[in-house]
Amino acid sequence: MPENPPPSTAKRYLVKVLAGGIMGVAIGLAGVYGIATLTGNAGGDAACRPAVTLAKKLAPFARGEVAAVNVASKPLKLPDLSFQDASGKPMTLAAWRGRTVLLNLWATWCVPCRKEMPTLDALQAKLGGPDFEVVAINIDTRDPGKPKTFLSEIGVQKLAYYADPDAKAFQDLKAIGRAFGMPTTLLVDQHGCELGTIAGPAEWASDDALKLVRAALGKS
Repeated sequence: MPENPPPSTAKRYLVKVLAGGIMGVAIGLAGVYGIATLTGNAGGDAACRPAVTLAKKLAPFARGEVAAVNVASKPLKLPDLSFQDASGKPMTLAAWRGRTVLLNLWATWCVPCRKEMPTLDALQAKLGGPDFEVVAINIDTRDPGKPKTFLSEIGVQKLAYYADPDAKAFQDLKAIGRAFGMPTTLLVDQHGCELGTIAGPAEWASDDALKLVRAALGKS
């Protein structure tokens, strides 16, 4: 600041100094708040921490035909995905609270999905029950009769039919980094928390897959 500046110059200089100081404080507070926010979210959903503990126990079973399964490393509660049953009745993932779920998104235009469906049907036949269900959601956006016809033609009998003609479930999972292509499959615990995720098909009727799911059910 020059010596004895004119009153107007001194006033402008003071305003700049004050403005700079206020901005610096604001940036500092924003930084602290941001760090605090990140720190607060770093642990994820507390209700899903037991799922991470279980996922660590599942890691040795993610091998062979299910080696591509990525077990959960951070607590993550999945969105309450919306879809519909075979009659068009609205459903949400919350309907399976209390049960472990293998959630699968598929479409008839997805060749790997088509090949995978019989293995999912076989898995449901072998392990489906009060504690576990394969929930396969079709996301075809055209010709709603086509998926049902396809499943009938290949002899799928044990899988219940679920559909999401708007493909919103895929978009909701994509938004949290859990859907990149088709098929997308997630192993979900009884509280709706992620245990593992796989992008792409797997042999779900294989011994490797059965051991993985049984371990998730505490039956290994």
